[in-house]
Amino acid sequence: MSVYLDHAATSPPRREVLEAVWPYLTQVTGNPSSSHEAGRAAKAGLDAARQVIADVLGARPGEVVLTSGGTEADNLAVTGIATANPRGRHVVVSAIEHPAVLETALALRGDGFTVDVVGVDGDGLLDLDALAAVLRPDTTLVSVMYANNEIGTVQPLAEISRLCRALGIPLHTDAVQAAGHLPLDVAELGVDALSASAHKFGGLRGAGFLWVRGAVPLVPLLHGGGQERGRRSGTTDVASAVGTAVALHAAASTREAEVARLTGLRDRLVDGVLAGVPGARLTGHRTRRLPGHASFCFAGVGGETVLAELEQVGIVCSSGSACSADSDDASHVLLATGLDPDVARTAVRFTLGPTTTAPDVDAVLDALPGAVRAASR
Repeated sequence: MSVYLDHAATSPPRREVLEAVWPYLTQVTGNPSSSHEAGRAAKAGLDAARQVIADVLGARPGEVVLTSGGTEADNLAVTGIATANPRGRHVVVSAIEHPAVLETALALRGDGFTVDVVGVDGDGLLDLDALAAVLRPDTTLVSVMYANNEIGTVQPLAEISRLCRALGIPLHTDAVQAAGHLPLDVAELGVDALSASAHKFGGLRGAGFLWVRGAVPLVPLLHGGGQERGRRSGTTDVASAVGTAVALHAAASTREAEVARLTGLRDRLVDGVLAGVPGARLTGHRTRRLPGHASFCFAGVGGETVLAELEQVGIVCSSGSACSADSDDASHVLLATGLDPDVARTAVRFTLGPTTTAPDVDAVLDALPGAVRAASR
C-alpha cells in the first residue's frame, strides 16, 4: 500500500498518541471512578485529557462528554438535545448529513417528532433561505455538519448560527471531518454542540467526544453508572481519552502549516485531474472545502472499477463514505447536489493527510487517466 489517500475514512494514529496511551494501558490501569490510589491516578489522567480538549474548543472541561466515536456523539447530540428541549418536537437537519445524524433524526419520527430536511445547492452549501423558512417556535434542534465527508464542502456555520440564535434554537454540528483541519473554537462557530471522532485527526479508533454548551439540557442514551456527569454511563476509557487529547492538541498546534501544505497538494491534484482526465467533474465547492479533500465523478465510468484499477498500482482511495461502501445505492449526498444517480455512482474520493506527499499526488495524476480509460471499456 504505497499511496494512501483515504484519510477521511481513517488516519493513522500519531506517534505521540501511541507513546501517551501506553502507560494507561500498562501501568495506570485503575477505574477512574474508584477512590483508591490507582483510581485517582486514572482520574488525574482523564481530567487532564478533558481539560486539553476543552482548551482547544475554548470551552469548559465539564462540557466535554467522552464517547466511543463520532457516531455515538452524533446520536447523543441529536436524540439527547431534541428530546430534552421543552420547546416542542421538531428537528431540522441538512440533506447531506452523515447517516449518524440523518438516520437518527428520522428515527425520532417514531417518537412523535416532525423532521425537516433542508436542501443544498450544486456545491453542497446549505440553502439558508430554505433553512430560515422551516424554523419554528417548536424547533428543538438544528443539526448541520461543519464539513462534508463525501464532497468536502464547508458550511457557513456562523450564518446558520445567527438564524438559530435569533429564535433560541440549539445548533449542533458534526465536526468529525473538520476536527484537525478547521478552527474549533465553539464561541466563534456559534454552535451549542459539536461532535468529533479521534481517528480522523490522529487519535485512536473507537474514541471521540461530544461538546455540549453547559446551559443545553441533554437526555443520556446510556444509563447505569452515571459517568460523564450522568450524560454517558459506562466506565470511561482513559487511554483513549488521553490519546484523543494528545492528537487534538497536536493537530491544533500544527493546523495552520498543515492546512497550507494540504491545500497546495489538493489544488494541484484537482487542477491536474480536471485538466488530464476527460469528463472529470469536481464535486463539492471549489474553494470552500476541506484542505485535503478532492472528489470527482467520471460520467460513464464505474467508480468502484476505478478504485480497483488504482489499487492495482498501489493507490488507495474510496468512492465516498466508508460507512456506505457496501451499498449499491447512489450517494444521498451527491443526489442532494443535483447529480443524476448514474453520475453519482461514478464518484471517486481522494483525501489527503499527514502522510501525503507531492510524489503521492504525482502518482495519482499519472495513474488516474489510464484507470478511467480501463474502467470505461
